This record gives sequence, C-alpha cells and structure tokens, in this order.
Amino acid sequence: MGPTPTRLLASLSSSSSSQQLRLASALLLRNQSPRLHFRNRFGAMASVSVTTPAQGDGASQSAPQSTQAKAHQQHTGKRPFPGGGHKGRPAKMKKKAKKVKVTEGSHEEVLLMDVQNLMAAYKISDDGAVTKEEEPPLPEQGTEIEVDVVEVSSTGDGLAKQKGSDRIYVVPFTVPGDRVKVKVYRHLEQEGYTMTDFIEVVAPSPLRDDSRIQCKYFTKCSGCQFQMLDYSDQLRLKRDIVVKAYQNFSGLPSEVVPEILETIGSPLQYGYRTKLTPHFDGPPGAKRRGNTKAHEKMPPFGFTPKTSRAVLDIEECPIGTEAVNLGLKAERARLAVEYGKYTKGATILLRETTKRVPKNEETTNKEADSSVPDGILPHPVVSETSSFTEYKSCITNHNATSVEYIDHFMFTNPAGFFFQNNNSILAPFTDYIRQHILPPSSLAAAPGARPIRTLIDAYSGSGLFTITQSALFPGGSIGIDIADKSIDYARRNAVLNGLNEKQCRFIAADAPELFKNVKSYDPDETVVVLDPPRKGCDESFLTQLLDFAPTRVVYVSCNVHTQARDVGFLVRGQKSVEPVSASAAAAALGSSSGVGNASLTGERGNNNNEPVQNESLNGQIKTRKSRGPVRYEIESIRGFDFFPQTGHVEGVAVLNRVDS
Repeated sequence: MGPTPTRLLASLSSSSSSQQLRLASALLLRNQSPRLHFRNRFGAMASVSVTTPAQGDGASQSAPQSTQAKAHQQHTGKRPFPGGGHKGRPAKMKKKAKKVKVTEGSHEEVLLMDVQNLMAAYKISDDGAVTKEEEPPLPEQGTEIEVDVVEVSSTGDGLAKQKGSDRIYVVPFTVPGDRVKVKVYRHLEQEGYTMTDFIEVVAPSPLRDDSRIQCKYFTKCSGCQFQMLDYSDQLRLKRDIVVKAYQNFSGLPSEVVPEILETIGSPLQYGYRTKLTPHFDGPPGAKRRGNTKAHEKMPPFGFTPKTSRAVLDIEECPIGTEAVNLGLKAERARLAVEYGKYTKGATILLRETTKRVPKNEETTNKEADSSVPDGILPHPVVSETSSFTEYKSCITNHNATSVEYIDHFMFTNPAGFFFQNNNSILAPFTDYIRQHILPPSSLAAAPGARPIRTLIDAYSGSGLFTITQSALFPGGSIGIDIADKSIDYARRNAVLNGLNEKQCRFIAADAPELFKNVKSYDPDETVVVLDPPRKGCDESFLTQLLDFAPTRVVYVSCNVHTQARDVGFLVRGQKSVEPVSASAAAAALGSSSGVGNASLTGERGNNNNEPVQNESLNGQIKTRKSRGPVRYEIESIRGFDFFPQTGHVEGVAVLNRVDS
C-alpha cells in the first residue's frame, strides 16, 4: 500500500522544491495509483507510488489496473478491451505489451514535465488547498472540439484546456490566447494529457498575426511552429524554454541558478538553413525486402507532415537558403525524370557550400561555374562585399567537401557530417564565446588566480571552437572528437587558418579519453568547452571532468534540458579529488605528443603539511595543491536562436570552479 497524501507530502517537504510539492499534490487528485517522479538531491530521477485519499489507509478499493493494461494505454492511447485481452481473444493469449521507455531529456519527457507542471498549477488554488471537480468523460478519438491555449510547451506545441475540464490538450501551431478547433487522436491517460491535430483558429490570440506566415505548408509540415509570431515574442518564448529547463531538469534550488539572460536572435529569420534533407518513400505496396517494383510516377518529395507518416510534397522551404532551395528545385526536376529507377525510398542531402574570391582576383560567373569541384551544382548564388565575392552552391554528395566562412575563418567539412546549419548566427555566436571564455576581470584579479593559458575543446568536430578561440590561449588549444574524419578535417582547417600544432592540435578519441591526453595541462590555467550531442554528457565523462577540475567550463548545447541536467551535476560537485601519482602522470605524459617536456612529482612541503604537486611545464616549475571537494557555480546562462520559426533553442552556460 502506498503512502497517504499526508505522509507523502511530509516525506517530500524537507528536501523537495515547492514545484515538486505542487506536483505531488496535483498527482494525489488523480483517481488511480500513479507514480510520482522527482529528482533527489543527487540529481537522479526517483519515484514513489501514491494512493489517492479514496484509496488511503485501510479504505476499500477496486483491484488496480494491470500493468499490461496500463502499458497498452500508454503505448496506443486506447482503452483495453474488458478482461485485459484483445476483442475476441482470451486475456491469457494476449501478447505482453512492451513498456514504453522515455529517454531523459527527450521530446516526450520535456512535454510530460510541462504538462504535469501545468496540471499542478491549475489544481492548486491560491491558498494552497487542492480543488477537485467532477471530470467529464474524455472525448472519443476523432472528435472535433474547441480548446483554449494557455501556454506554449518547451517542445513548441500549445497546451490547451477545454471549458469544464482539467484535461490538458497538446495542440501544435498555436500560441497562448488562441481558441482553436482540434481533432482528438490519442489519449495518454496515465500522463494526463491528450494529443490533437490542429484544424483551424476560432478566435486568434493578440500574439497571432497570420500575415507573418511565409510558408504555404505551415500547419502541415512539422518543421516550423512559430511563423505566426513576431520575432521578439519568439525570443521571449525561447528564453522561457531555457528557464523551464533549469527548473525542471537541473535539480538545483532557484537561488543557485542566475537569472536567465535574454535570448540572442539570428540575423536571418528566414533563408538561414544551410542544410536540408528531403526524402521520398518507396513504391506503394512494395515489399520491405527484396523488392523489384519501381515507382510508376514521381513520388511525393519533401518532409514528414505533422499529422501522418506519408511524405508531404515540398516545392520550396522558406527557412532554407537560396542555394539550398535551388538544389531542392534541381533534385525535384531530376526525380521527375528518374523516379522509375528507384525501388526503395531515399533521403537526399542538400548542403550549401561557399567559394570566396577576393576582389583582386577577377572571376566571372562563367569561370566560377567551371571551377567548382565535383558534387556542387552549377549556377551558384552570387553575393558581393567590398573585399570579396561569394559563390554559394548546393552539394548533394555526402562525401564531397563543404566550405563555410565565419568572419575571416574558413572551415571545410564532409558534406554529410555535422556542422551548424545557420551560418548567419555563427559570427555573433563565436564572438560571444570569445567574450566569455576567459573569466571576467573581477575573477582574474582575485588573490591566487592564474591567467588561463590553454583551451580544451571536447566534442570538437571539425574545430569550430578550437580554431576560432585559439588566439586567446598562449599555451595552445586541443580538440577531441570520436570521428576520425572530423579530426582529419579539423587538422586541415587549422592549417587553412594559419595555425601550427603548438597553437592548435586535435586528437581522435571518445570524449572520456580526453583526460588521458591532457595530464600535463594545469587545470588552474585551463578552460574546457563542451559541445556534446543532444543526449548530453554521460556521468563518467562529467566525473572525469570534476577530477580534472578546470578553472572554467563553457557548456554549449543544442538541448538545454540535458544541458541543465549536466550543469546540475557539476554544480553539486563530488567528493575530494586524489592527487595524481608521479608514476601515473609520467606514464601518461610519455604517451602524449606535442605538449612539450613535463613531469609531475608528489611531495609534502607547505606550511599546512598538505599534499602538493610540483609540475614542470616547458621548464617552468609550478606548485599546485591536491584539491578537496570540487564543484562549480554558474556565472551565466543564455539562449541563442539558431532556428528561427521553430521551438528549438541553443544554450550557453558559463561555470567557474569553486575554490573553497
């Protein structure tokens, strides 16, 4: 038997935030036995079973719904047939439903957290008393209803309520204040919300202006969510997404999280995407394996729509660059002729590449067309500046080399590999990192502070931060990435930008292996830049980062929710760090290259009889104490809008080591 409401709230009140308490109270109102999920003081997810007042100590109650039936509900959004089995089949013959796994920081978890917080806010009155009204039956799937949008979730979808009901409805393409007609297509009864398809606006919000919409596929294509909003409102909503990420996923009390700074916008709000990947399906009725049937007519070629799995045919994409849209047009024309050759579906790469020619080199468009490398489409888009001419073309070959410029920096990359897809924001973005990668003067002038000399760029890719920030670090910068080919291009990019190996070097290895290669770097003089994939950093890597204990960390992320989780881990910190033994350090240094002569010896000799490490770097002796507990504090958090018109936001968090 689960705890009573009083016992549950008492158990949480000493260690949980007010937000967790509100969530607990809200969940107690549900007429079932839910599991309350919350973060413990270590930042890990925990859960407890909860019984409602009607099911409390010794109260008679009906048999709980089976795990099998719950899994069926969660997976399909439909109520199971009586008896637990499918219609016409005994329950004992029913195949066991798979448990739905929600990935931490995923779209599903982020949406669920927003829904639960909204439910809690509506179910608790101003004086803290829990209110409960008779809940009307859920509308049948396929029913069209009107709902009022009250909030935008961190996924970019609207969260709405129907008059007389506490049910939360998830509605795409809406903003707070909209009254809209929707079609119900799935109830998630355990989670307490319902998924719907947008039909039309009944009464628009003051925030909505549909004349702003520049795409004829908006509300059909799933790519954009915010085209009806003024750009300043988009930036405000994206700041709110970052705020909620740290409230919901960091596990930190509000007093240790600084005020989230305003989101920095993109110079281009349309025509900014330098990469698109449209696709088409295989022939209708074709076998999944061994199919020999080809398309009999040109298939729809474009993107996945919001409401189905069938491909939505797209002729142009307004957020794509002009060169990419020319590539889309050319690929559509090719497919219209060659569709009969395809027995399977395919995804087509459209990647912009740039050729920059100084004005003192006379180059005509004809010469530019004849000089572009293989894989680049002809007839590039031409733009002029006072000092050079740029020719932008579209690559469709994954193995071709794409070229991008960020200010005066030049980057080459395999076209099929990752590189940021909004070139217009990269100059202000890398400049922001440049302005904040070193500590402010107040910290730099603190007693005992040493100037930062070295940069470690984890998840470096082809060298974006390692190269653009290298001029700030007299001790050099080092980048690491698991992809050998990315590291090959990073080394090439360093040479293209006039950097030698002492200034900038790269290692091909998984990020956790990084710290085996930087034993000679003094953490008191080192800043680490993190730019992991959407899943964030794993605990092993973060633990090694705490062991290394750099004086400063700059965490860049395309998923502010996993970023908040990882930052919470670093702020909570860990127990004391053991000093590195002389033999281990010497062995590590002996296997690393390009760092210079270095040695570490463990001695005792300060006034407090504390262990110290004497470190020799390039002939300079530096003494460093063995550290006690290591943790970080947050200096600043800010969002960057890499993808205008969408619900995505990039996050930059700057952290400093706490030396106490």
